Amino acid sequence: MTTAPNAFSSYPDARGMFGEYGGRFVAETLMPNILALEKAYAAYRDKPEFTEPFEELSRDFIGRPSPLYFAERLTEEFGGAKIWFKRDELNHTGAHKINNCLGQVLLARLMGKTRIIAETGAGQHGVATATVAARFGIPCEVFMGAHDVERQSPNVFRMKLLGAKVHAVTSGRGTLKDAMNEALRDWVTNPDDTFYVIGTVAGPHPYPAMVRDFQSVIGREARAQMLGRIGRLPDAAVACIGGGSNAMGLFHPFLEDESVRLIGVEAAGKGVDTPDHAASLNGGKPGILHGNKTYLLQDDDGQIVEGHSISAGLDYPGIGPEHAFLHDVGRAEYRHATDAEALEMFQICSKLEGIIPALEPAHALARVRDLAKELGKDGVILMNMCGRGDKDVFSVAKALGVEL
Repeated sequence: MTTAPNAFSSYPDARGMFGEYGGRFVAETLMPNILALEKAYAAYRDKPEFTEPFEELSRDFIGRPSPLYFAERLTEEFGGAKIWFKRDELNHTGAHKINNCLGQVLLARLMGKTRIIAETGAGQHGVATATVAARFGIPCEVFMGAHDVERQSPNVFRMKLLGAKVHAVTSGRGTLKDAMNEALRDWVTNPDDTFYVIGTVAGPHPYPAMVRDFQSVIGREARAQMLGRIGRLPDAAVACIGGGSNAMGLFHPFLEDESVRLIGVEAAGKGVDTPDHAASLNGGKPGILHGNKTYLLQDDDGQIVEGHSISAGLDYPGIGPEHAFLHDVGRAEYRHATDAEALEMFQICSKLEGIIPALEPAHALARVRDLAKELGKDGVILMNMCGRGDKDVFSVAKALGVEL
């Protein structure tokens, strides 16, 4: 492993850079919004008026701490290391996304913002944002690619039921990248009253670090739970990666624990040797998108190439800049799993553990199977079960040719 120039906890620097990645590459018209957000986050993050409602609602509204669960039958099936799930799919709204949404909406209130916007892919971030906005009575609008609106219709209805207005974005392929483009355009147009809740560890500084901080509750809890349950840390911590918020939330509290391998699993779609994948680290190169420098899927002219995944939450054509940094310095490993492997794991986990995973963590399970054999029976694997599969049952049935 290449050693990072400073302790991992020192990143990002004052410019929002993780080594050569990150930063703040935005139009001049957005800079006042970004600088105001950075100032507010620094001012309130440790103040009682923020921390007290955040901790109370994390417990009573979200349902934290989420359980640590020994997947006994999958451990037996894979024939190797013991597999433990950090069960963030049991959070209110069914995924890890609400950890971050609660923090950002509380910050928006302290800043006096009266309108919330968000982008969403699989719909989980949109649902979580709409849920917290409903809790505080703040109008909410969500931008979602038209293609994702079609394949994630249950979450579209949930957002509308929660009082949010959903904008179906038809530009591009109508997926997450396009939804984020439209949300940024809206924010430029409505800078005074609007707060943009970004759902992943990407975007201009301070979003990558701020979202990571809110999601790091996953890793902090899991670290303490593993020490309490089995008296040791895991040999590996594994999570799926699109933009990378659930993975960064799991990884960050383990960054200084060199004995713990950190393994992210990207969406390989139809294969990384085809054009139809969303594996930015395995098949991309550095560039700038949505206000930060990171690894992106792009052509020889630097034009962004659309990502593909059966999972609406993993088809973003980039990755959070901190993941790009961890990749380059060798602190984390980044593997990939295909659509077919995710569908297989979706079914296996459901049948063996009685847990229907979202398609996103089903990708991670595909590499957990390999890793279990690699580590052997004395090994311990911690995987973030970051979302439940209710939202995916119709699209999975369609993919498998099952008539409902």
